[in-house]
Amino acid sequence: MLNSALPDFHSVLATAAAAAEMVVENEAIEENLRQFLLVLSVSLGVATLSRVVSWLRNIPYTLLLLLVGLGLAVLDVRLVNLSPELILFIFLPPLLFEAAWNIKWENLKRDWVPIVLYAIIGVVICVGGLFWGLVNVAGASLATALLVGASLSATDPVSVVALFRELGVNKRLTTLMEGESLFNDGVAVVAFNLLLGIALGVEQFNLSVTIAQFLVFTGIGISIGALIGFGISFLTQRFDLPLVEQSLTLVSAYGTYIVAEELGGSGVIAVVTTALILGNFGSRIGMNPRTRLVVSEFWEFLAFFVNSIVFLLIGDQVRFSTLGNYTESIGIAIATMLLARLISVFGLSFFSNMITPDNEDVRWQEQTVLWWGGLRGSVSVALALSVPAALAEREEIIATVFGVMLFTLLVQGLTTKPLLEALNLLGDDQPLRQKYMQSVAQRVALNRVISRLKELMDRQEVDAEFGRYQLALVEGQLEKLQEKMRKMRATNPDLQAFASEQLKEELLAIESDTYAEFIRAGQIKDELAPLLQKVLAD
Repeated sequence: MLNSALPDFHSVLATAAAAAEMVVENEAIEENLRQFLLVLSVSLGVATLSRVVSWLRNIPYTLLLLLVGLGLAVLDVRLVNLSPELILFIFLPPLLFEAAWNIKWENLKRDWVPIVLYAIIGVVICVGGLFWGLVNVAGASLATALLVGASLSATDPVSVVALFRELGVNKRLTTLMEGESLFNDGVAVVAFNLLLGIALGVEQFNLSVTIAQFLVFTGIGISIGALIGFGISFLTQRFDLPLVEQSLTLVSAYGTYIVAEELGGSGVIAVVTTALILGNFGSRIGMNPRTRLVVSEFWEFLAFFVNSIVFLLIGDQVRFSTLGNYTESIGIAIATMLLARLISVFGLSFFSNMITPDNEDVRWQEQTVLWWGGLRGSVSVALALSVPAALAEREEIIATVFGVMLFTLLVQGLTTKPLLEALNLLGDDQPLRQKYMQSVAQRVALNRVISRLKELMDRQEVDAEFGRYQLALVEGQLEKLQEKMRKMRATNPDLQAFASEQLKEELLAIESDTYAEFIRAGQIKDELAPLLQKVLAD
């Protein structure tokens, strides 16, 4: 009888253990949700405050979030434990996708030489410079020098690019800065993974093997990214469902990263490749203009959402007591990094200008901004935090990377606007251009109203006298608006060139959209090159 009771007793124990485990899991989920809502509330509150309080508008909201995070760190309030997996697998893919989605292929193709040089050779110069400075000046170990150099070779100019767009800095400088960062992140992550084995003493450095591994990593990433990008591009030709197409871009951002990493490639390069294809090809042949707008607004929101969380958490993770123990290494790393960045930007720009005579040179003013605007951020932090705990120098590596990152964000980030002003790179006519474009939009809207009124009057759906009265009011308003625009063009000759450029872009977009409609209807199979591209340029 006792034996027959034993199985029941064991099953009761198993059931109780399962119930207890479920309770613990539910409590963990609830706690994580509380932490997430707290982080979200603080970050969105700060972002909103930066728009409400006028004097805070001069500070990019990402840097303001960093300052708030640092304030929480001083008070020893830790919102959440920021792990490298959280940054690399959750935060990084949408940020990469949004940036690459918005880069125009024509701009990237025009400046591909300096961008590739900055992203590849620039990483080598940065790692080599930091390695030399930390070993020979700071007396750091081989492991510290290698891993600090690899971590800090990843640039993260989110705040600077946002400032560029707000201040009306020319598009070429924005493309150079953002294009370098996109590919630089992938190269830096690959370099870190290659150097980690050497730092841990489990691999020996071999130049040919290292180059072969680099080519394999990037090759797999580009292949996976291209396969998924073109696959989704042709898939979206078959239907017109904005929410489904928007969801596909989200799945592709995370799915591409995970698949590429699982297959031994670079997830960063894969996501950038997919987003470039979808933004420049897939959105043209597979999405109508309304869907493209929906998807673009969705990614703009997601990038704002993720950046709001990332910069707050980065500031919140700083351990000031630890930073104080490595001030000498941090100072030497800052000086060496700035020197290496100076050599790479000016040296590689000189080489680029020399071998691409047909392109417009990268001017010294632009080179200066590229040098000073090479901030470090989330990728550098993630790489430093991913150093194995078994490595004795891990604390020094993390502290040095955090210290340099804070210098670039707070000192370089907050002084970029004065630098742009000093170099006369600010778009002084940006407010005027915005005002003119608003008038253009109003003119288009009024013309559509007039067309609609005339249509209703022709069909006798409105009283004739009432229709004529309303038509006269709208036409009078349109005439005042056109006179205002004529005066703006007359008093600002440069505005005419801007208006012509905007018209050219609109005409090319209409032509491309027309070809896309034929492709979606199955009447043609391949995307046609715009006939007006050369005609309008000439």
